[in-house]
Amino acid sequence: MPISVFDLFKVGVGPSSSHTVGPMQAACNFVAELEARELVEHTRRLEVELYGSLSATGIGHGTDHAVIMGLMGERPDHIDPDVIVPRIEALKSSGTLQLASRHAVAFDWQRDMRLLEESLPQHPNAMRLLAYGDEGELYRNTYYSVGGGFVIDEAQSAEGVLDTDHTEIPYDFQTGDELLRMCRDSGLRISELMLENEKAWRSEAEIREGLLTIWTAMQACIEKGMEAEGVLPGGLNVKRRARNLHQRMLASKDDHSLIASTMSAMDWVNLYALAVNEENAAGGRMVTAPTNGAAGIIPAVLQYYMQFRQGANERDVVDFLLAAAAVGILCKKNASISGAEVGCQGEVGSACAMAAAGLTELMGGSVDQVENAAEIGLEHNLGLTCDPVGGLVQVPCIERNAIASVKAINAAQMALRGDGEHFISLDKVIRTMRDTGADMQEKYKETSKGGLAVSAIEC
Repeated sequence: MPISVFDLFKVGVGPSSSHTVGPMQAACNFVAELEARELVEHTRRLEVELYGSLSATGIGHGTDHAVIMGLMGERPDHIDPDVIVPRIEALKSSGTLQLASRHAVAFDWQRDMRLLEESLPQHPNAMRLLAYGDEGELYRNTYYSVGGGFVIDEAQSAEGVLDTDHTEIPYDFQTGDELLRMCRDSGLRISELMLENEKAWRSEAEIREGLLTIWTAMQACIEKGMEAEGVLPGGLNVKRRARNLHQRMLASKDDHSLIASTMSAMDWVNLYALAVNEENAAGGRMVTAPTNGAAGIIPAVLQYYMQFRQGANERDVVDFLLAAAAVGILCKKNASISGAEVGCQGEVGSACAMAAAGLTELMGGSVDQVENAAEIGLEHNLGLTCDPVGGLVQVPCIERNAIASVKAINAAQMALRGDGEHFISLDKVIRTMRDTGADMQEKYKETSKGGLAVSAIEC
């Protein structure tokens, strides 16, 4: 299964790629199937069933709202986040849903939005959509949101197919070892090899333009997060901190000591990560990188480089994202980037490894040093549980992105100070992440039944 950089980096809305972006896309796919079968005008009622993790944390992650928006014909990469709440309120008041934005059908929220504790065996993030006509059921399908906004349906799951894209790419690496060997044999850097693969889908000009568009969306999210004030929605009364931190940093004076300069650099990285993830928690527009729960790490590290590296330019942005995506592809193919499958190590850990790889690439690291940086970044997130308090992507998720951003920079620094040789390979760490995720009790995955999600409430 070939994976494009644009599969990993997608513009969407918060607060979760697997619980918000994926379900909205699944509902869009359901509507498209109704359209293809000419069933839209024959539909009289709709029913939504959320299972497993989508049920357990669905309300806090806005899964219910996301599905409704998808049924209305909205797509995660185009929707205006500000329209979601008023349209949901209008639906609840009227009991009518505008299917595909044009056909009114009955929808009783209490009856037709069903949150079920049952988990389907194929994946923890499962949902079933049903359309009814005058004489009964017209069509149903089950969808699985497998992380990072990726969605498969019942037929794809039964066939073991995660994607229908069969594009042939010149460097179809499956492991880190294969990636390193292909780079050595071809003489290409990791970002260059990824660029050659991307050309199987689109021209180089389109690739560069697309990645710069992704970067623009990341920057916009940082800027909006640094400007916004107030309390995040959801009931935990978590205050936004990015704006105040930014104002204090602008007003502070550096005493030019080594530790002051170092702490200042960390402050900027923390700021960027906090800004993105506060915006994510508020349901704003963002980029999955590779998920929403870990969306602040890659923008924070790249913005840090772009702001403080003399001579940084747009070519660096493209190279960073391409090199980072190579590591994300390895994590997705050989383990998971879904918190519901392997815990937060699959989200924050993968993003930390990706950011470390991207930064090492820009700093002139060899292919071995890039792989080493990614390995360090992921290794030191192993066992990280996904335990959002109240099912909200706020505590500990926002700070966790800031910590992992600094960790990614340190991983790059350590790799660049070495020669690329190290004891444990990236492949072994990715396999360990997969196995650790399988070993975790269900309560330590994305279900709010263990870890901080429980202890914070008990206290």
